[in-house]
Amino acid sequence: METAPERRGHPKTVGTGDAPYRLHGLKLSYFTGKLEAYFRVKGVAFEFVGMDTADFRRCARETGIAQMPQVQAPDGRWLTDTTAIIAEFETAFAGPALSPRDPLTRFFSLLLEDLFDEWLWRPALYYRWAFVEDRTLMSSQIARTMLRDVPLPFSVRRHLILARQRRQYLRQDGVTRRTAPVIEALYRDTLQMLEAIFRVRPFLMGERPVEADFGLMGPFLRHFSHDPTPALILRDTAPYTQAWVSRVWSMRPADAEAARLPERVPDDLQDLITMAARDYLPYLAANALAVSQSAATVQYTQGGADWSVPAAPYRAACLDALKAAYLALPDEARAAAGFKLGPAAVAILSAPRTAFVPSARRPLGRLWENARTA
Repeated sequence: METAPERRGHPKTVGTGDAPYRLHGLKLSYFTGKLEAYFRVKGVAFEFVGMDTADFRRCARETGIAQMPQVQAPDGRWLTDTTAIIAEFETAFAGPALSPRDPLTRFFSLLLEDLFDEWLWRPALYYRWAFVEDRTLMSSQIARTMLRDVPLPFSVRRHLILARQRRQYLRQDGVTRRTAPVIEALYRDTLQMLEAIFRVRPFLMGERPVEADFGLMGPFLRHFSHDPTPALILRDTAPYTQAWVSRVWSMRPADAEAARLPERVPDDLQDLITMAARDYLPYLAANALAVSQSAATVQYTQGGADWSVPAAPYRAACLDALKAAYLALPDEARAAAGFKLGPAAVAILSAPRTAFVPSARRPLGRLWENARTA
């Protein structure tokens, strides 16, 4: 997920003509990788367009939102926000269904997709920019790709991107000596949970990937499985999870069609559901309150550490979407979801949606910023 809620650019219908979609992004980008993986499994014909700064600005002019990836449909329309794009294609594009039909299973697929999109964002960015080997490699790659049209020496381009990323994704995103161990523990704990799952089945919910799998591909495809430090941890401690990354990437529409769509929530997802209920949803509630009060930051406690991070309007919209999905469940399914989530999480999901009106004077984006180069 990566677009401000007031400017989502996905169309009401998705074309299925012979011309390919044009996917603008970077091959090292968190959300670009997520959408590439989905398009490959879904069977969406697309042409990859590697962004430079000029293309980034051009896409922003077309959609009103400066971020990546952005997708131009064959008929000229533009699509933004990977979660919204996936939902639209599941409704309007011919191809294997990659969203559960069972309401309870689909709700938890959406909850986990959101958890992976937003809660694993911090460890993905932390490992990329906090460690010398990782940040040297990735700042060089961005200088050679995204900044290739900037008329400055390579060393200057690399220095500029390194300074920006470390400022934005470390210092300004709550990374301190006290919180860094919590971030590292989140990654290792998540690997332990996933390893138990992928040891016994190919995808998170069964034989066919669903929204939750593609949400998980965001941090894993281009960050955890490629950046040197987290990739070493992944290889050494979670080989079944590493194999899952390749399994999703290599799957094709015919493979998906031959596999059964999940019809229930596996019991061994409970630890991930508990993480969402215990840690992520309370953060979303605190963030939504901060956004509703036009606060610049949100304060919360998690993992034994106190956090102060930028208030994120997009994540307030994420919570509203989860509330709507929860309340739309049939009574029996909602009761079953509540049993898995626990009373505190149910109270958050049952609370009224947080009304906020973004200021037209501020830049668009989840953090009111102009760029998302992960």
